[in-house]
Amino acid sequence: MEEQLILRVPPSIAEKLDRLLSETASSSEEQSLDLSFSEDGRSGTFVIGDERFPASLLDLPCVVESYKTYDDCALVKTSDIGQMVMVREAGDTAPDVVEYRHGLTPPMRDARKRRFRREPDLNPELVQRVEKDLLNIMAGGTVDNADAEANEQEEGVQNAHKANKKPEPAPEAKPDVPETTANAEEPERSDSDDSDDSI
Repeated sequence: MEEQLILRVPPSIAEKLDRLLSETASSSEEQSLDLSFSEDGRSGTFVIGDERFPASLLDLPCVVESYKTYDDCALVKTSDIGQMVMVREAGDTAPDVVEYRHGLTPPMRDARKRRFRREPDLNPELVQRVEKDLLNIMAGGTVDNADAEANEQEEGVQNAHKANKKPEPAPEAKPDVPETTANAEEPERSDSDDSDDSI
């Protein structure tokens, strides 16, 4: 099983890392590459050669799938990646959040704000009351938290609807008009009825 990570580094570190990975194995033994984290699991140190850089483990706003191919035709999914190691320059400030604000590509810039639905503002007391009522109903009981206030509110709403409703007008009486029976035997025909149906 593969383990994958996204390592985001500044351009100056990227050049050193690229040089280190492109050199032959014998010359790269002199420079080491190390990533270690402190006890909190979110902050750590990235070491390349003799230089040390601060690093942070951040959650991505969405899961990223990674693929590989053996024949440049068919892709095989290898992993889901939900976190990223961000390496900073020595003077840069550490991020104060656990989740990274942006995704990995330009369309996912400020993804949490632009692409995802906001979390609803719910009153915790209301949630607890509804949860308790649902558990009572599932256990075969009735709703215990039905206060007199709730009944009064329902009655008040119904009374308000009744007060706002206009009385329906009585249907008007239709005058008695006798229907003519002159053409009762045969309905009138239009010009389209006389068309040729032999086609």
